[in-house]
Amino acid sequence: MSDKILTNTFTALRKKFLRIAMHILPDEDDAADALQDAFCRLWPRRGNINSSAEAEALTTTTLRNICIDNVRKRKIETVPIDEEHDRCEESNQNVQEERYKQVKKIIESELTPLQKEIIELKEIEGYTIEEIAERLSTTENAVRMNLSRARKKIRECYRKEAEHENR
Repeated sequence: MSDKILTNTFTALRKKFLRIAMHILPDEDDAADALQDAFCRLWPRRGNINSSAEAEALTTTTLRNICIDNVRKRKIETVPIDEEHDRCEESNQNVQEERYKQVKKIIESELTPLQKEIIELKEIEGYTIEEIAERLSTTENAVRMNLSRARKKIRECYRKEAEHENR
């Protein structure tokens, strides 16, 4: 009789058990494997199972523990991926530093002294348009216009350099 209790409970609640496993393990195949493993672990103990509720509780607990073990095993295996991520971050940082140097070179060589000063005050020192206008004794519209022209010049020169490098 206990064979039927475990088998019937397992068959009737298979979808529920699969959902529990998929909540912990996102891959459906891994969840199905964990469910099968849980059934195989409980089969030798089938003689000790006296009710459907007991079979459900044991299956749920066993399944959850198997899924958690699988997650723990995967965390150990992901350490090299984290190291690769760190290398990618370093590479991205190097690319950003190189781009910063290119933009700084463009600012120094292509912009007028007034545009350089406005870009520095706005982008580096964080001044507002109003504060820059007061500091340079000019109008806010003049600051906006020079800032717009400076940014446009920087974009154009940067694109030209990028196109030249891609050839």
